[in-house]
Amino acid sequence: MHIHLDPVGGIAGDMLVAALLDAFPEHAAGAIKAACGLAPVRCRLVAHKDATLAGSRFVVEDHGQHRGHHHVHWADIRASIAGSALPEAVRTHAIGIFAHLADAEARVHGIAPDDVAFHEVGAADSIADILAAAWLIEAIGAISWSVASLPLGSGMVRTAHGLLPVPAPATTLLLENFATHDDGIAGERVTPTGAAILRYLKPGPRTGGRIARQGMGFGTRTLPEMSNVLRVIAFDTAAPAAAQGHRELLVVSFEIDDQSGEDLAAGVAHLRALSGVHDVLLLQAFGKKNRVATQVQVLATPEQTEAVVAACFAQTTTIGLRTQIVAARALPRRMADATVDGTRVRVKLVERPAGITGKAEADDLAQGATHAERTSLRRRAEEGFR
Repeated sequence: MHIHLDPVGGIAGDMLVAALLDAFPEHAAGAIKAACGLAPVRCRLVAHKDATLAGSRFVVEDHGQHRGHHHVHWADIRASIAGSALPEAVRTHAIGIFAHLADAEARVHGIAPDDVAFHEVGAADSIADILAAAWLIEAIGAISWSVASLPLGSGMVRTAHGLLPVPAPATTLLLENFATHDDGIAGERVTPTGAAILRYLKPGPRTGGRIARQGMGFGTRTLPEMSNVLRVIAFDTAAPAAAQGHRELLVVSFEIDDQSGEDLAAGVAHLRALSGVHDVLLLQAFGKKNRVATQVQVLATPEQTEAVVAACFAQTTTIGLRTQIVAARALPRRMADATVDGTRVRVKLVERPAGITGKAEADDLAQGATHAERTSLRRRAEEGFR
């Protein structure tokens, strides 16, 4: 699944949580429990609508006990999260988000990250937002994220450090390399918490796929002539379960002659794991000056072109590649199970012109201790489908 964030009004921690829960309401109980795990707060997901749109708001009530100039040190927050009963993956996400905040604040104030004392972002409601966001990142399990251009806002914002320009200095650092625009509406449009979550998610290009869900998360401000909402669009990017008949196929190819075999193997493993990638082929080639090179061919769904190209540049040393969309044909196929002496073996059945053939999955045959045992296991598993 790929999730695209559309910051119509902007983005803050509570807006992201509200939008994700509006799209994935089945995770509300878990997110709320996680949000309330480190502070005596009450969290609610409430329906909300303005003059144009309807969606949800994520409300954290701390009864004013943690607002104002309440300071919480990064080391204390990190220790609290690490020692909590939250699942390990959720703790990792939450600490990762806060670490981006600490690094940005440290750069702004010229101190070490461990010496940072959070003010607004250290308040209980912001901690709750980050914990809920961390829970949802893990629970939803999206393989990739993207975000549209962010509204920067303008003017001044009052903080524990006094009046600061919008976007605040730490927020500006967190938004480095993100696309932004000025829509003419003043005020803080991206909060430090929202910016830190974006930085942690490492959003890339928006990918195609079937639109599976949509969610609207409202902020607390009212904007002139515009909904103060963050929209979430969830795309189902899974390849069809039974690819068959006529289809189009993306082929990305390039040559490598300056990357070690060990590192290239690791990069290819990442490429194979990318959503929409069918296979990655490695071929021996001879390049300039008769250098021995490795030709890499990635076969994927055309909808994943931008994501696959970006991954090829990230995982290998290539500085140029070729892409083409080719016509492909595939025979109908399905998976079946065979049981041989209590051992489960998956068999791929293919509808060929002369009839159905079966081929045992090599991973399942690896259960055999010797070549003879593996051969016998394959033969007996496939016999049941002849």
